[in-house]
Amino acid sequence: MRLAQLRQADLNLLVVFAVLAEERSVSRSASRLSLSQPAVSRALQRLRDMFRDDLLIRTSDGYEPTPKGQRMLSELSAILPRLDRMLAGADFDPLEESATFRIAVTDNAAQVVCPNLCRAVLAKAKRVTFQFIAWHDGSIEEVEHGRLDLALNADDGHAPERFQREVIYEDEFVCIVSKESPYQKRISLKQYAAGVHIGIGTLAGRQTVPEQRLLALGYQRTCVLEVPYFVAAMRCIPGTDLIATVPKRLMAGEPSDPRIRVLEPPPELTGFRYLMLWHPRVHTDAAHAWLRGAIRDASRKGVVA
Repeated sequence: MRLAQLRQADLNLLVVFAVLAEERSVSRSASRLSLSQPAVSRALQRLRDMFRDDLLIRTSDGYEPTPKGQRMLSELSAILPRLDRMLAGADFDPLEESATFRIAVTDNAAQVVCPNLCRAVLAKAKRVTFQFIAWHDGSIEEVEHGRLDLALNADDGHAPERFQREVIYEDEFVCIVSKESPYQKRISLKQYAAGVHIGIGTLAGRQTVPEQRLLALGYQRTCVLEVPYFVAAMRCIPGTDLIATVPKRLMAGEPSDPRIRVLEPPPELTGFRYLMLWHPRVHTDAAHAWLRGAIRDASRKGVVA
């Protein structure tokens, strides 16, 4: 981290600039900062010397920022509230502060979390941006290096022990078959293992939880088709002999389709937990704590149909 310029700078000048750029008046800025007008004028001159730019130009309507001044104001509007919160130990305020959060998410978690998040959070937190990134093999590494803020994934045993984690919801599996299927209300383990399946690839091309459960029992299923999305798998079922294994909670949010039948899975394919994962270095950060609370609340509401 290069800190040479920071060590030489008077960061209080940045506060003066931000207020001047907002007020566009030396007298109003002085009153707001509890400084004299000459002190504010001197601060502006020091800022101009520091950045080698006029920053603010006097006009008939007050001071107007130069292009460089406008860029500085945009940067400071995000940086200064964070510094103030850090020094005060205050909570993150999504109504006043801007933030962008990047989250790795599987198809299942996206369909459970995103609709509720839009209704409960984004309608109010206008300055917060969420970027949901499709889960991939490098997601854990990107959380490790700070390129992602959170990861949402089934508890499949692949999360590093050093990561912080929280169970955000629990779910069960159901099996989707065609209406013409000979299976009725439930499918046995032997029938399941003997059937032909659609696999939903979430990590290394496999829907890892069902695969792990079967292997532990000495079984292995045959997947003749793999797709990246649960909804796509369900749409493939009508008119075929295929079996799709999908989360019950996700299925509850889908419109009923008379061409398919929903079966109880083999009892050996028990329920599973869904985790929120983050790196320990952000555990006490106020903005990150707010993010986790928003995801937690969205996860625990029902699936929006």
